[in-house]
Amino acid sequence: MRINLDRLLMDIEKYAAYGKNEQGGVTRPSFSPADHEVRQLFIEEIKELGLEVTIDGAANIWGKYKGTGKNPGSIVIGSHFDSVPNGGKYDGPLGVLMAKEIVKRLIELNIRLDHDIEIVSFTAEESNDFNLSTFGSRSFVGRITAEMLQDACDSKGALLSDELKKVNGGLDKFALMMDMHSDKKAFIELHIEQGQRLESANIPMAVINSVVGTYRSTVKVIGQSNHSGTTMMEHRKDALTASSEMILAVESYCQGQGDVVGTVGKLTVSPNAANIIPGQVDFILEVRAEKSVTIQRAVEAIQEVLQEIAARREVEIQQEVFLDQKPVVLDQDIVSSLVETAREMNEPCLILPSMAVHDAAHMASVTKSAMVFVKSIEGKSHCPEEYSLPEDIEKAGNLILQGIINLDRTLYRT
Repeated sequence: MRINLDRLLMDIEKYAAYGKNEQGGVTRPSFSPADHEVRQLFIEEIKELGLEVTIDGAANIWGKYKGTGKNPGSIVIGSHFDSVPNGGKYDGPLGVLMAKEIVKRLIELNIRLDHDIEIVSFTAEESNDFNLSTFGSRSFVGRITAEMLQDACDSKGALLSDELKKVNGGLDKFALMMDMHSDKKAFIELHIEQGQRLESANIPMAVINSVVGTYRSTVKVIGQSNHSGTTMMEHRKDALTASSEMILAVESYCQGQGDVVGTVGKLTVSPNAANIIPGQVDFILEVRAEKSVTIQRAVEAIQEVLQEIAARREVEIQQEVFLDQKPVVLDQDIVSSLVETAREMNEPCLILPSMAVHDAAHMASVTKSAMVFVKSIEGKSHCPEEYSLPEDIEKAGNLILQGIINLDRTLYRT
């Protein structure tokens, strides 16, 4: 049993036209005109398939293909349609459109499983102007409440509550999402890897058994602004050169720690003038790893090095943690089932942790949840060059198609 790859690829190209920009990428943030158009297209298409469509309070779109009724509840597959600015055509849409293709194949083959099969497109998975990434899944599981969103607005002052109403969501419908949890018996999300582990191993796909934790803190390095010409090198307390050494120290530490990744991706230099020695630098430190103890060990080691650099360079350092997201272990029953399915299909796959947070991580708090990654060429993502080979996409799609058929026979919920 196989997906129709040609049809899926045409779908990907069709949906990528919504929000396509002059650089060849896709800019389709949630609640934008392009997002509105994609929502309408998707709803029309799944209604044409005969699916029961529900739009919840967070404007997540659910499409249900009814099963035989022998087993209660749904096996859910899907991802998201929104994109980052000038992003690619695969990040998110591949998972939703593959879910649609799988359901279409089941319908064409006149196969009804004992569970219902549901497609979901989550709202605002990507970072957005409301500063609410993975908004749809976090709202669905109750981590974001209507009360938290009463005054939420974007940089132009548009209220999130108004934007939700435009796409048939609404804060008044948030409480109803809690009643939907018990019906979701499993969730599987297909996503591009967005890294190079699969390509390095020359393996087309991976089953994901966990999602890494993420630590972020703001680091303020305070030196002394002074005249760049009259202040000799030995008399300087340069916040930028001190910060530069700190950033290199983060890189150096993490390079020797296996799966730990550390990043400084945002800096603000003050006063940021050509003839003034920088007096203050603010940067954001991020550390990701598969285990909490590994993150804690890395953060402690990095902080020790930063303090040593600060003392030696005679600058002050201040830190404030604003994110300490714990790792998520995905459902090992589904992971094992998918791995066994790949073995039965004679298709190689790895078992990996996800180094980025996806909707599946939040869904794991209300149901059995797992992911499948497909190989990314050169690891590129969040850019127009984002690409996965059709043959790899096909293998991942066939794995999920056969995987949910196998899961339908064995699924239970504790």
